Amino acid sequence: MSKIPQEAFDFLREIRVNNNREWFEKHKLTYKALATEVKQVFAEIADLLGQHDDIEKWRMYRIYRDLRFSKDKTPYKRYIAAEYMRRKPTLRGGYYIHIEPDDQSFIEVGFWNPNSSDLKRVRKEWETSSNEIRDILSDKELENHWDKIFGEILINAPSGFNNQHPDIDLINLKQWRFCHYFTDEEVLSEHFATQVDEYFQSIRPFFDYMSDILTTDLNGVSLI
Repeated sequence: MSKIPQEAFDFLREIRVNNNREWFEKHKLTYKALATEVKQVFAEIADLLGQHDDIEKWRMYRIYRDLRFSKDKTPYKRYIAAEYMRRKPTLRGGYYIHIEPDDQSFIEVGFWNPNSSDLKRVRKEWETSSNEIRDILSDKELENHWDKIFGEILINAPSGFNNQHPDIDLINLKQWRFCHYFTDEEVLSEHFATQVDEYFQSIRPFFDYMSDILTTDLNGVSLI
């Protein structure tokens, strides 16, 4: 398998302290060469994912920051990242990979911005019964690979739900995400792509469960 080059971390450390257009323009060709190497690793992860999941598309993010709504006006990201999207409408959820030096690299999976109808559908499912999702979240395979489910959370119960419901900790979630961090040594290893894929495979029971909920109504009738 291809490897993330050490020079990619070196470049990202440099851009932390030289985050300006003048410096970047002088080192743009270096960045392009490194980005090509990193993209090859991302592409190999996509190929591995494709062996056990249906990935509709994937993309590597540009290094240029969107400054329109940010108080931080530094023009460049201090990381390199990519996302992988499952084929809709039957498959839901997504994968994200973030490469940043000093043990700040991580992968995330889940649902970052579910729309209001998806939020309501999942909350109604958990209001009715949380047995299946609790079993999935407590499964040893998932626990051995990921931190606990997290995301933005409401202070009070959403409209129409009881704040005293025993599963309000799940119902109040506005996102459903999982994260795992890697050391620099792990990221630079020739086994990194296969290790990432192993983690991605371990989330499938959760993705399969959520996809089933989001493609059916509360009576189990298909919506697609």
